[in-house]
Amino acid sequence: MKINWKALFSVSLLLALSNSGFAEEIEKPQLLLKSCHVKGIRQQVQCGSYSTLENYAKPDGTTLNINFVVLPAIDKSQDKLPLMFLAGGPGQAAAELSAHIYRGFNEIRKTRDLILIDQRGTGKSNPLQCEDSLEVNPYTSLPEDFSVADIEQCLEKLKGDLSQYNSENAIRDFDAVRAALGHKQVHIYGGSYGTRAGLVYMRMFPESLKSVVLDSVGPIEVPIGLFGKSAEQSFKKLIDNCQNEPSCAAEYPALLTEFNAITDKLSKAPVSVEIAHPRLGTNTVFNINNDKFISSLQMQLYSMETRGLVPLLIHQAYIGNYKPLAGLIAQSEGGMGVYVGLHFNIVCNEDFPKISTNMKATDADNDFAQGMSLEMVAKVCSVWPKYQPSDDFYQTVDADIPTLIMSGELDPVTPASNGEKSHENLPNSHHIISKNNAHIVASTVCGIQIVNEFLTQQTPKELDESCLEEIPDESFMVGLNGGAFPEVKPHAMPTTAKE
Repeated sequence: MKINWKALFSVSLLLALSNSGFAEEIEKPQLLLKSCHVKGIRQQVQCGSYSTLENYAKPDGTTLNINFVVLPAIDKSQDKLPLMFLAGGPGQAAAELSAHIYRGFNEIRKTRDLILIDQRGTGKSNPLQCEDSLEVNPYTSLPEDFSVADIEQCLEKLKGDLSQYNSENAIRDFDAVRAALGHKQVHIYGGSYGTRAGLVYMRMFPESLKSVVLDSVGPIEVPIGLFGKSAEQSFKKLIDNCQNEPSCAAEYPALLTEFNAITDKLSKAPVSVEIAHPRLGTNTVFNINNDKFISSLQMQLYSMETRGLVPLLIHQAYIGNYKPLAGLIAQSEGGMGVYVGLHFNIVCNEDFPKISTNMKATDADNDFAQGMSLEMVAKVCSVWPKYQPSDDFYQTVDADIPTLIMSGELDPVTPASNGEKSHENLPNSHHIISKNNAHIVASTVCGIQIVNEFLTQQTPKELDESCLEEIPDESFMVGLNGGAFPEVKPHAMPTTAKE
C-alpha cells in the first residue's frame, strides 16, 4: 500500500501565506542573481541562488544551493529596508508562494522589496519530498492505510545528510543570503511555523533584524502537533457562531448533535459510497472513516472562507451526502505545497521528542479530534532518522527587537495563548488578537495594513488597529444554492485493508 502523504501530514501542519537596485545579472562569490519570470506574475522579478555548506561544521564538505526570489519594490525612491518572508509548514517553499505574496503583500511591496527564500529541503533548495504513488486514490484511501515500509521507502529517496536540515541551519542560510544581497538589516515576517523560524532568527542573529512580525505564533515552548485542544476550541466557537447567526441556526438547529452522530457512526465502522468524481464526473467510490472526516474538517477551520462551509459539510454528511466533503478533498489532489520530508524531519526531531505522556493525554482530552494528530505523527517518527537539536535551540527568546505579534481568536492550531507566551518574553512587543480571524491575520486587508504601518513606524504599541473592528462576524453557507447532488449508493466496505 502506498501512503497518501498529503492526508497524513495535514494533521500536523502549521501552514501559512530590497532597498537597492540590482543590475540585470550580478555575480558575487556564492551568489547568483538575475532577472526572471515566476509562475503567476507577469512582471519581471529577481531569481537568485546562494551556494552554502550543507554542514556548517565541515568547511570542505558538501555544498548546497539555496534558491530565492526577490519581488522588487514598485517605488524604490524611499530606499526602505526589505521584508524577508519566512514560510510555514514546516516544509513550505517561500519562492513557490511568490504569486500569492506578490498580490497579498502588495501594500508593503509598494515601497520595499520582498525576499522569499526556499528553506533548505524545500523548493529548489535540495527538496526533501515524499511523492504520492500514482496508485493512491484520495477518495478510497483512509489515514491508517499506510505502513512503516511506506515511510522507509520514502526515506530511501531523500538525498543529503538529514541531520543538517533543521531550523537553525535554515536561519544560517537566510542570514547568509541577507548579507550576500548587501543588506545590513532586514525586517522579517513569519507566519505559522515561520514564527518559529523568526524566533530562532531573533536568538541567533538579532543584530540583523530591524523589526519582526510574528503572525499565528508557534513558540518554541509549544511543540508542533499538540492541536487537539486548540482545534476543539476553534470548532466550538464555530458552532456557537452558527447558532448565534439567524440563518445558520435556522438551517442547522442541531449541528452539534449531527456532528456527534456522524463521528459516533464513523468510529464504529467506515462508510463507503459511490459518487460522481467532483472533477472528472465519472463514478468513483468514496471511503470515509472518523479520522478522515475529522482531519478534513480540521483543515477547513484554518480559513474564514472555508470555515463557512463546515456546517453544510456536517449536515450533508449527516443525511448521507458525502459529495461536498469529497469535493474539498478533490481540491487538494494536486498537493498542499509542503515538502513532507522536511516537514517530518523537523517535527520528528525538534518537536515530537518534547511531547511528554502527560502532554499527549491532556491534548487528547477533547471532544473534537481526541489524539488523532499525534497518533499519525508517532508512527512516522518511530522510524524517522534522529538528530539532536542544539541546547540553545530550546532557549526562551527575549530579544529586544520591535515585534508585532498577531493572533486570530478562531485559529485551530496556533491559539492566541501561543502569541501571549512570546509576548510575555519579548520586551518590545505588542500582541494583537483579532476576534474574527482564524489562521494568519495578514491574510486580511486589515492585517496587511497593520503590518505595513508597523514596518514604517517601528512602534508596536502605537498602531491603528481600528480596522479590526470592521471585520464582520463569520458567516456560513446555508443550503446547496440550488446545486443538485446525485443520490449516494451504499457499498460494503472491504473487510481487510489493502496489502
